[in-house]
Amino acid sequence: MQERVQRFIDWAETRREYWLDCIRIYLGLGLFARGLLMITNTSPGYIIDFFERAGQASAWLGTSFLVHYVMVAHFVGGLLLVLGFLTRLAAIVQIPILFGAVFFVHRQDGLFALGQSLEFSALVLFLLVIITIAGAGKLSLDYFTFGPGRTPAHREEEPPAPVVPTV
Repeated sequence: MQERVQRFIDWAETRREYWLDCIRIYLGLGLFARGLLMITNTSPGYIIDFFERAGQASAWLGTSFLVHYVMVAHFVGGLLLVLGFLTRLAAIVQIPILFGAVFFVHRQDGLFALGQSLEFSALVLFLLVIITIAGAGKLSLDYFTFGPGRTPAHREEEPPAPVVPTV
């Protein structure tokens, strides 16, 4: 049994760069599902309750903008995270939403509340920051499209070869 565990650990160590991709894909699926839930749940009570908890229900126009921003960011951003395309941008767009969820919406619930919304939102915020820093891995469209460690912003022509003077 100990030999099997050691073989698994050795196998996992040789594929270390793929584990962050697995987290990115799982996080993207969760955000995509949340966005889909918000888009398909047309009940105004669901949305209004969400923003009343943040104290934002009185400003109708602001609330409407926030609702649409959150829906689109979770839906499109989650899909982009799953695919690993424009990964850093997709994560950065999510960060203000989760920041608001942690510090405005769920803060009054406190830690260790029954629903654990604060802990979960803080975890998602932390993972989004990590993905923003680390970028996409080998299991991403960014890797296949722009190359290893590159994003659209880093894409540039290769520098010309140095000219060697002849004597």
